[in-house]
Amino acid sequence: MNESNNLGILEKFVNTVMGVKTGNQQRYPNTSIATIQELDTRAVLLYTLGTILQIVVMILVLLGMGKLVILIDNNSSFLSWFSTSFTGLFFAILSIRSRIFSLLDNTRSRQTYDQVIRPRWSPPPLVFPIVWMIIAVLRVISSLLVWKQMNHQFLVLPLILFVVHLALGDTWNTIFTVERRLGAAVPVVILGPWLSAVVVTAIYWQTNPVAGMTLSFSCVWLTVAAVLVFRIWQLNGSEALYPLKLTPVEK
Repeated sequence: MNESNNLGILEKFVNTVMGVKTGNQQRYPNTSIATIQELDTRAVLLYTLGTILQIVVMILVLLGMGKLVILIDNNSSFLSWFSTSFTGLFFAILSIRSRIFSLLDNTRSRQTYDQVIRPRWSPPPLVFPIVWMIIAVLRVISSLLVWKQMNHQFLVLPLILFVVHLALGDTWNTIFTVERRLGAAVPVVILGPWLSAVVVTAIYWQTNPVAGMTLSFSCVWLTVAAVLVFRIWQLNGSEALYPLKLTPVEK
């Protein structure tokens, strides 16, 4: 009983930190979604514009942080470690809650994962927020190392690519978790979160090898996630690999 209670407390804590909703947050009643075999051009446009705007906003935030940290570093009333701690907090917020800068619906929910047919080797739902929490910590550490290597600058290529990676991940979450477009989620997870993670890890490695090694775990996990997304797509009908128009079915 104590073990079960401890697991429940852990699950609640992890889901709270990562913003995962475990209740009934369904967008459509049950799973009754009729898909029309037609490209949803409006959705493609929204994903594209939403991602671009999120990237622009986060780059502006990087610019603002750069100016703020310069003021902190030049102010003798602040201790020498203050700007590092402040920057670490910033990267933590960015890593866990990058979706606050997105105009798309980025609700974190177990709904889709709980309802689809999954391969036998698929991890239990609780594993995902735990792993992403670990990755968030690694992102903070690696980004801090890069930031220090770049002389406390924020508007630099490695960190710009980092926020691009976060934005692509948020858009993928909208496609898979929120809208349950299992087909579109396959190419997007490969060309978005996975590929951008590899690129960011590589440029972090070039900037600071320890930062690259620290971030490399995210590439391993995203490789597993990409394979899982592909298998879920296969096991659930193999719909078209592009956004189909969705229509709620009236009951």
